[in-house]
Amino acid sequence: MKTNVATGNMSAGQRVKSFIQKSPARMAFIIACILYIATIAISPSSLNASAIGSIIMLTLLLSFASAGQTIVLIGGGMDFGVGAVMSSAAILTTTIMNSQDGHFLQLLVTALAMGALVGMINGLCTVKIGLPPLIVTMAIANVVTRMQYVLTQGSPMGYASPTFIKSVTARLFGLQFLPSIVLYAIIIIPLVYFLLNRSRFGKQVYLVGNNPVAARLNGVNVAKIQVLTYVFSGMFAAFAGMLGAAYMNAARCQIFDEYAYNSLIAVIIGGTLFSGGVGSYTGSIAGSLVLVVLSNLLTAVGFTQPQRNVAMGLIMVALLILYNREKNVRQ
Repeated sequence: MKTNVATGNMSAGQRVKSFIQKSPARMAFIIACILYIATIAISPSSLNASAIGSIIMLTLLLSFASAGQTIVLIGGGMDFGVGAVMSSAAILTTTIMNSQDGHFLQLLVTALAMGALVGMINGLCTVKIGLPPLIVTMAIANVVTRMQYVLTQGSPMGYASPTFIKSVTARLFGLQFLPSIVLYAIIIIPLVYFLLNRSRFGKQVYLVGNNPVAARLNGVNVAKIQVLTYVFSGMFAAFAGMLGAAYMNAARCQIFDEYAYNSLIAVIIGGTLFSGGVGSYTGSIAGSLVLVVLSNLLTAVGFTQPQRNVAMGLIMVALLILYNREKNVRQ
C-alpha cells in the first residue's frame, strides 16, 4: 500500500526513471521500438523484410559478443579485449577455412582456445596480480592486435567457407527477415541463461560481483570465479568473431575492434551495473538492439561516419546517466 502511495506521489520524470531502473531490459526494447519508428518516419524504405533481417543479424552478432562481457561485469570486472579477440578469431576463420568446407571443428577448437587463453591472461593479471581491469584488458588487447599484424603481415588471406557463410547469412525458409544466424542464437542464448541463472557458477558470479567479502565468507573461491568470467568472455568473443567473419566473408586486422566499446555499452544499456552484482543477458540483447537501431537511424538522418561517432557518444552518455543506479549491498 505504501509503495502504491509513493508511486502515486512521483512526478512523470521520476516514474520514468524508476521504470528504467526496475525494468532496464523492457525499457531498452521500448527505446529500440521508438528509434525504429523514427527511422521509418525519416526513411520509409527502411520498413522491409531485408532491413529487418539485417537488424536481427547485427543485433545477434553484437549480443553474442556481449554475452561474455555481461558475465564479466556482473562478476565485478570489465573486458576491453572483446574487439581484439573477435578480430583475431575472424582472421583465424578465414585463414583456417581458406574458402574450403570441412574445417569447422578445427576452427572452433582453435578460436575458442585462443579466446580462453586471452581471457585467462586478463583474469590472472586482474585478479592474481591486482592490476586495474580497464588497463589490463586494454593492454592485452593491444598485444593481441599487434599479433594480428605480425602473423598476417597486415594482409590476411582467405575467406570463410561457403557452407559456414550460408549458416550465418542465408535466409531460413526463404524469409528475408529470418537470417540463419538465429540457429546459433537458439544455442547461445539458452546457454548463457543457464550459466547465469541456473548453474552454481552463475549464482557465485552474482554473489562475487555484489559483495566479494560475503562471497568469500560463504566459501566461494572468489579469484577462481573472477578468472573464469574473463575466460568465458574470451570464448564468447572468439565465437562471435567466427560468425562475424562469415557475415563479412573475409577479415582484416582490427575489423571488429569497435565491438570492445559497443559490447560494453550494450550491456550497460541492458541494466548491468559497472559495479557488478546486477544484470541479465536479456538486458544485453535489448541493449544490442538499441545500438543497432540507433546506428540505422543516424544513417537515415544522413550523418557522416564522424558525425555518427560523435552523436553515438553523446546519446550513449545520456542513456548511461538514465541507467545510473546504485546497488544495495548488505555488509
